[in-house]
Parts: sequence; C-alpha cells; structure tokens
Amino acid sequence: MIPRYPSFGPRSLPGFRAPSLLTRPIPTTRCHPRWTPRAWESTITGEGKSGHIDAAPNESILWVDNLFPLKLSGLLRAPWKSPDEDLSELMKRFENSTLGALDPINMVKRAVPKTTGVKVTEILPRLKDGGAFVKFSYPANVSVKDIEAAVTKSLAETPVKPLFSPFRGVQAGLVKGIPWLEDLHRFPKDRLRVEFVPKNPGEQAVELSQETLYSLFRRYGKIADIQSQPWDSKVLPKFAYVDFASVRDAIMARNCLHGFVVSEELGGGTAGTKLRMSYEQRAKSHRFWDWITGHPRIVIPILVALLTGITVVVFDPIRTFFIKAHVTHKFRLSNSKVYRWLRQQTSDILNLRREKSDQAGLNAIWTHRKDLIDQIQTWLMETAQTFIVVQGPRGSGKKELVLEQALQGRNNVLVIDCKPIVEARGESATIKKMASSVGYRPIFSYANSLSSMADLALQSTTGVKAGFSETLESQLQKILQTTAGALTEIGISSRKKSDSDASLAVDAYLEAHPERRPVVVIDNFLHKGDANTIVYDKIAEWAAALVQSNVAHVIFLTTDSSYSKSLSKSLPDRVFRQTALGDLSPSVAKRFVLSHIDGAEAQEQADAETSSDSSSNNEKAPKPAIIPNLAELDDCIGTLGGRLTDLEFLARRLKAGQTPKQAVAEITEQSASEILKMFLLPGKATGDGEHRWSAEQAWYLVKSLASHESLRYNEVLLHGTFANSTTAPDGEAALEGLSNAELVTVKSRHGRPAVIAPGRPVYAAAFALLARDAVFAAKMDLALLSELVKVESKTIDKVEAELALLGGLPRQPAQTGPRVAYLLGKLEAAQRKVEGYEREMGGLKKVLGSEY
Repeated sequence: MIPRYPSFGPRSLPGFRAPSLLTRPIPTTRCHPRWTPRAWESTITGEGKSGHIDAAPNESILWVDNLFPLKLSGLLRAPWKSPDEDLSELMKRFENSTLGALDPINMVKRAVPKTTGVKVTEILPRLKDGGAFVKFSYPANVSVKDIEAAVTKSLAETPVKPLFSPFRGVQAGLVKGIPWLEDLHRFPKDRLRVEFVPKNPGEQAVELSQETLYSLFRRYGKIADIQSQPWDSKVLPKFAYVDFASVRDAIMARNCLHGFVVSEELGGGTAGTKLRMSYEQRAKSHRFWDWITGHPRIVIPILVALLTGITVVVFDPIRTFFIKAHVTHKFRLSNSKVYRWLRQQTSDILNLRREKSDQAGLNAIWTHRKDLIDQIQTWLMETAQTFIVVQGPRGSGKKELVLEQALQGRNNVLVIDCKPIVEARGESATIKKMASSVGYRPIFSYANSLSSMADLALQSTTGVKAGFSETLESQLQKILQTTAGALTEIGISSRKKSDSDASLAVDAYLEAHPERRPVVVIDNFLHKGDANTIVYDKIAEWAAALVQSNVAHVIFLTTDSSYSKSLSKSLPDRVFRQTALGDLSPSVAKRFVLSHIDGAEAQEQADAETSSDSSSNNEKAPKPAIIPNLAELDDCIGTLGGRLTDLEFLARRLKAGQTPKQAVAEITEQSASEILKMFLLPGKATGDGEHRWSAEQAWYLVKSLASHESLRYNEVLLHGTFANSTTAPDGEAALEGLSNAELVTVKSRHGRPAVIAPGRPVYAAAFALLARDAVFAAKMDLALLSELVKVESKTIDKVEAELALLGGLPRQPAQTGPRVAYLLGKLEAAQRKVEGYEREMGGLKKVLGSEY
C-alpha cells in the first residue's frame, strides 16, 4: 500500500473539511500523521495521486451514492483545466449555494448515523460517479457487515433524498475490493465489462459463470442481462458483460467490487480470481432498422411507392405550372407591355429590313394559299375528333403557314419539334429534349442513369428488382400525361361559375367550345421515319387521346407522304383532315420573288431618305439602290422550280445585284456540290441508320434523271445496280433511304410507289450539271460498270459451278439436256455483258487518262 498523508494532500475541499482547533498532526500506531479529532481531507485520485485508497486494519470504506448529479460530470471534459481545480471550484459553488439540502457534508452525515459507532476519517468525492468514498474506523468487536447492514437499514427507514433526485435516495455499499480513483475521461455507463485476472502475476484465473456473477452483482441493483465471452473468442483476459437497468447501480457495483478477489468457495478457482471492471457503451438495438434491412423484398417496393407519391405530390404541380406558362407564354418578354412599348417607340430607329422584305414576299404566298389557311381555321372551329395533317416537302412553308397565318392571334399554342427529340443521343438526352419542348421542369434527366445503376446493384445483391429506374417509354408517357393535364386546365381556365354551361363536365364543356381548346402543333413528324420509332408512337398515341377527349386540337406537319401508316395505328377508325403543300406554280413563284424585291427596294429607299435627312452635312452622296435585271427571270424560275427556300435564296441574290442567270447558276452549282459531297464521293455515309444505299445506285439515279424528268419505280428496281448490288442488295430500302435523304422523291399512285423524281426542282439542273462533267461522269460510270461486272461475274461463277456438278455425274441423263442448254445460254449472255462492260470501261479509262 502507498502511505497516506491526508494533511499533505495537494488540494483540500472546503466543503468537506470540518473546522479544527488543532494544527499539529498526531502520529498513529502506523506512524502516519493524522488530524485530530477528524480530518475531512479528500482528493479524486487517491493518496499521492496513485489512484488507490489505503486503509488501516481497523478501517474500511463505504461508497455513498447519489450525492452529485451525474450531468455535472460533463464539466470534467474541459481540456484546459485540471479536474481537481474544477472539483474545488464546483464544491465552492455548492458551499455558497442557498440550497442547503444539496450540501454533501450534510447528506454524508445523515447517511452514516451516529448509532453505527463508526468514526468517519476521510471523504474522497467522485464527481463524475455522483458520489464519494467515505473512509471510517470501527471498533474491533463490530463486524463490517453489521455496519453495512445498519447503514442500509437506516437509509431505508429514513431515506436521504437530494433535490436533484426526488425519486432515488442516497444509497451506500461496502467497498469489498480495491477501487480505482482515476480522473480519465471515462464516464459511467449502464454496462460493465468484468475481466477475470489472476490474483498474482503468473497464476491462473477462472472464468466465472453467469450464476456466480449474478450472485455477486445483484445486490447492487436490477441486472438487465449478463453476456459471457463467446466460446471461440481468443481475447485475453476472459471477460463478461453485466448490463444494469440503471447507471447508478452500475456505478455502485463497480466502485464496490473493482479489485475484489473471488475465493475458491465462491467459484474463483484455487488461487482466486480478481475482478477488474470498466464502463462500456452498450450497443443500442436498432430493431426498426434491422427489420428494414432484413426485408428488402417488402421494403424496397414500399420505398419506391413512397418516392413516387412524394414526386407526384411535390413536383407534379410545379411541372404543371411551368407547362401552362410555356404554352400560354405568360412570362415571355415579348408579351410584356413594357417590351411592346419600347419596341413601338424604337421601331423607326431599329428597322429590321430583312424581316419586312421577307414578309412582303410571304404575303404573296399567303394570298395564293388563302384557301388552305381558311380551311385549317375552319377545321379548328369544328368538334371532329381527328387529326389535321399538313404534308409537304421541306422548304414548302408548312410551319409558317400554320403558325403565322392559320393560328395567328391564338395564345394557347404548343409546338413540339420532333427533330431534336429523335436526333438526341441516349435516353437521357431524349427525355431532356422532350421535356424542354413542352416546358416540363424540373427534369432530372441524369437521375435515370443513376437509378438504373442503383437498380442493377440492388438486383445483383438482393435478387429483387427495386424498380427505381424507368424505361424511356414510361418517362415519355409521364411527361405527356402531365402535359395533357396542363392543357386541360388551360382549356377550362376561362370558364366562369356564372356561365350557363358551367355545370358541364370538362369533356362536355370543351366539346361545346372547340374555340377554347389549345392547339398542339407537332412539327417534323416522321423525321427519319424509322429511327427511334418509340417517340413517334408515343406522340401519336398521346395526340389521339387529346383529340378523343376533346382536350386540344392536334396539327401534324410532316414531309413523309406515308404518314397515314403511323397515325392510323392511333386512330384506326377516323378520317384525317389533310392538306398537301407542293411547290409554287411559276406565276406565284415570280410574284413571290418580285414582292420580295419590291419590299427590299422600298425599305432601302426609306432608309436612304432617313439617312439623308439626318446627315445633311455629309459630303458623301447616298449609295444608289441596286435595281435587279429581271429580263430572264421567267426562264430562271422555270429552272429553279417553286420551292420556297430556293426562291428566297434567288431573291436575295437578285437584291445583291446578280442577274437571274448568274443567281440560278450559283444555286445550281451549290446544289451539285451538296449532292457530290453527300452521296457520290467515296468514304461518305451510305445510309440513314435503317436503309443502306451505294454510291453507284445514287449515281445511276442522278445520271438517269439528268436526261429524264422522272423514272418508273419498278424499272429502276429491275436494273442490275439495284437488283443485284453487292453492297446494298435491298433495292427498295435503298430507294427509301435516298428518298429520306431528299436526293429523290418517290411519288405514289393508288397507294403504291410509282414515279421517281428529283428531291427538289433545282436538283434536275444539278443532276444535268454533274452529268456534263466528263471526268466525273467517267469516274462514276467506271465504278458503276465495275459493280455490274462483279454482278455478272458472280452469275458466271454460279453457272460454272452448276455445270461442273452436272458434268461430274457418271452418266448424263437425257433430262439434264435442257438445263445444260439453259445454263450455257445464261453463261453466254453474261459473258457478252462482261465484254461490253469491259469495252465501255476501256473508253472511260481513256477519258480519265486524257482529261482533267
């Protein structure tokens, strides 16, 4: 034991030191200086900060619990102060407090009554344990157990209850072991780790059973559980967990039994087993979380349903709001009064010459197509539950006709352009483009990829598909359904309660008022018809639902003449309202060009007058207006055709000062260059994703259409280039691909393809220009003839193989004679063709070798 000098303690606690008149220490029988009559000296780390308490043979120690609140133990966590200093300051606060019932001296005196015959010699408070060690001396004829029983009985009869713990009074227990008075940052818990160590080094300790542990620890409080060390554990020393129902009970058990030696009679083995205890945090049971993680087949679908419900409740109203704002242009800057006023005030300063001249040219076309405009407007006033289809080649003015003329003045117009949606790469980009076209936001396009990865990970680990990811079809359907709901709200937004038909259902109300329905314009429908068909199918089904439920009018703008195949799947029992836009007639085309030029001249004249008035002091004369030469305009328009985009190009070149012949020649050369780069040069793409064609097939059409206005569809298919091509054997697919690429146009008759014509009117002149190029024509003809030679050579190989087979028979039956004659004739015909092709190829090679 470490010698004890209470009077020389490093710090004394004023609240635990009784006043004494004696200042001289009196030696005891163990020659230790003692204070007389009583020394209330105490520290929290034992004598000499050793962490242990020394007791004489006639002395013992009591642990008095519940003197301090356990919450105050948090004050000892402060790293910038010593725990002794914190305790001294805290005890001063207790001494100066007006709450006398909290005085620790008073509670210790009441807990150890005078009837026990003991003499308290020292008190060592343990703030973080909420109590104090009380050392006392007792007469030799009195048993320590009797003193413990007397103190326990006294506390039971007259309980001492501090104000901070009105339901649990002060309790006391005899210290049987050697308590460890440490000031580490280890704070009490309701679980004790009891380690079984030998009494002396080198001896053998015994692992105590749960029954023995229960008999030792139960007297200090209710035990919740006892867990022995697993049998296969290699951890030394052996240990067990004792879980108490209360932290105070665990504190008392540790302070009374730490260092206690279990004798052989109690089950501690021959040499005895010492108990070494420490607090340990009990792992809290997470039953709810364990159940969730243990039942993924139930939890994951429920979680998906909850997330879906939250998405519907939170995001769908927001998305509906943005779709309505997108359709009605509510927040568009051009619709604000301030913007319109500024534009009106600055219209004389910021004249848009191009817009006015273009509008002047378009007015001539709208005058010519006024019947079509009136027809579309009439259809929009009817309640027919069908589609309106406007079909025409690219550059024929479909979109301008519908949006700027037929729907002029309408605010509730939704335009969906299929081209960027179909051309988007990947499902996320397709969803993003579709959402952007209808104003559907917020959209988390990247979440689809993340959800797919999470779904795959869960499926690989649990074997259950979580359903986090959605297919492209389901996401497109969700976007379109939300858009349909927003369009319905727009259609009935002007309905008032005072209206006579306010009580009608939404469907009946919109059927009775077709003029209030929104209009959905689907542009570039069947653009790249065989690519990403799911987008077209979903849009067609959604459009059919809109017109059948009287939610909106739907107008399709398409360049594909076979649109009825796709739309009939959605509305099989309805007749479409359809109109076709073709190229302008020569007279209308000329009027368009002249109107375009006249509008530009008038604008230039007005600009010249304005500039002359504003800069009268300028010495430079204004630049005279360029008057185009229109002498050969009729012939040039006949060459150029009536395609609107080509006519606008011509008008701009005429305004720049070119003659009609020069302008048409440049347009023709530019078109020929486009055809050359896109279809005829080697190394270019020879397909649109679904259909493949060869450069030789494209050249055959170019050369043939250069000398003929049109070709028979079936006659082209019978030609060797299409019927027996080695690179693109499907002739019909090649023609369809070239038609989609607008090199040619396939015209139908009685529902079947019949005539092949140039894709644009100007292409006829471009084809002729390419055919007149001797070197290029010789090169392409050489490639075409080489393809035909390969075809005939393949035929010859097949015939020779069959003749060799027939010749190898042991006897020549009479029935093989006609077959041999047929094969020989076919062989002769193929050989003559090859010889003819070779002669032509020889002449072409001379051209290539002699001309540039």
